[in-house]
Amino acid sequence: MVAHSLRARVRAGMIDEIKAVARRHLATDGANLSLRAVARDMGMVSSAIYRYFPSRDDLLTALILEAYDALGDAVDAADAAVDRADLRGRWHAACRAARAWALAHPAEYALLYGSPVPGYAAPEDTVTPASRPPLTLVGILRDGLAGGRLSPPDEELPEPLRADVAELGALLSTDLPPALLARGMAGWTQLFGLISFELFGRLNGVVSHRDEYFDHQTALMADLVGLP
Repeated sequence: MVAHSLRARVRAGMIDEIKAVARRHLATDGANLSLRAVARDMGMVSSAIYRYFPSRDDLLTALILEAYDALGDAVDAADAAVDRADLRGRWHAACRAARAWALAHPAEYALLYGSPVPGYAAPEDTVTPASRPPLTLVGILRDGLAGGRLSPPDEELPEPLRADVAELGALLSTDLPPALLARGMAGWTQLFGLISFELFGRLNGVVSHRDEYFDHQTALMADLVGLP
């Protein structure tokens, strides 16, 4: 039992070290990871690393899962720190936390929301971690409805969009009114557009006061959703 526990700890330590080296490669080389390059940096023969990650895609998936969970933890913690009745404050806190995490971890953010990695298809087990941040915002909308402080928009969605929103509601396990869910997701996609524009240099030479610009834009999102 002791020997088994020791082997498990050694293996876990090696996996953590491999992921740490791979994250450094993400920062310098982008998502085009090479297991051979990672093994070389660790002083391992290339065949040894396959005992821990059978393929590049397995290593990418491990990094993606960790990044989604780290982002989800940051957004959840920011939301939890604000009074439950302060819907707009919770929205701003969640959005700011997503931006702060992205600015602190640009390579991981690019892995999640940048250009797709050629030849890589994310497996099903990445769906739940990827859903955590939007579920936090869905929770804000749900709490607003339940407390009578948020009313669903009085509008009909186009028929094709109704089907897509219904599918999205099933994926997120939410029964929000379709028009409200559609507005919430418009705000969430705009949020990541804002972050991506800033992180990938699209605001360079255009917007100097990034914090103020970000808060202004997320306030417009909150207005769109109908947060008081």
